Amino acid sequence: MKTLLVVPCYNESKRLPQQAFVDYVEHHPDVAFLFANDGSRDNTLQVLQELTARHERLFLLDIQPNGGKAEAVRKGMLHAASQYHPEYVAFWDADLATPLDEIEPMVQWADKGYDIVMGLRLMRLGAKVRRKTMRHYLGRCFATTASMMLHLPVYDTQCGAKLFRTSVVNDLFSEPFITRWLFDVELLARYKQCFGIDRAVEGIYEFPLFQWQDVDGSQLKSRDFFKAPAELLKIHRKYKGSKVAAEKGNSGGARL
Repeated sequence: MKTLLVVPCYNESKRLPQQAFVDYVEHHPDVAFLFANDGSRDNTLQVLQELTARHERLFLLDIQPNGGKAEAVRKGMLHAASQYHPEYVAFWDADLATPLDEIEPMVQWADKGYDIVMGLRLMRLGAKVRRKTMRHYLGRCFATTASMMLHLPVYDTQCGAKLFRTSVVNDLFSEPFITRWLFDVELLARYKQCFGIDRAVEGIYEFPLFQWQDVDGSQLKSRDFFKAPAELLKIHRKYKGSKVAAEKGNSGGARL
């Protein structure tokens, strides 16, 4: 397989669009899915066991006990890279707020040489990007702050669709995250620290999604945005200026 997508699942039994995943792998032989059950308290594990039995490219990783989305993504990405060895590993929200049709164009951009391709929820003419008004404006304020902190011109750090070249997965996911909700920002800080600012600017592409919409039942609530300043400060303190990291980035700097 070329691309393996990690789908973190916590109490998703009632809203997981099972048939969509089955239909997609049946029509895309280079793609597979790894469902990472994050210690769900409902019957999500049973649902996933039944789902993954339906196709040879649907896999299951049961993580116990519940550790939160960041840890489920981290363990899922490491497992996907080490056990299945695809060219690309991605993580993707289980509710398919980002439709599966966006996978193929993101892979096409990765094929151009980028290490990371990130979904970009840009509300614009001609696209079907639907965000709740309050979350949109809170997200813009947050993204601007994160961009200033990282010294990277990133527009959307928090979209739940991100694709990585497998060769960088161990560097980015081997260590547990220090933040619960902002691990997406922490990933960018790690990438910059590991490979240097030049490669961070050239090795990451934000892909404008054609379609995205808020799905009811998300674990992330608007009030969680107000925890962001403290979380961003933690990231800044941990990943700010490292001479060793900068030297590593400069010595290994050519983009893959």
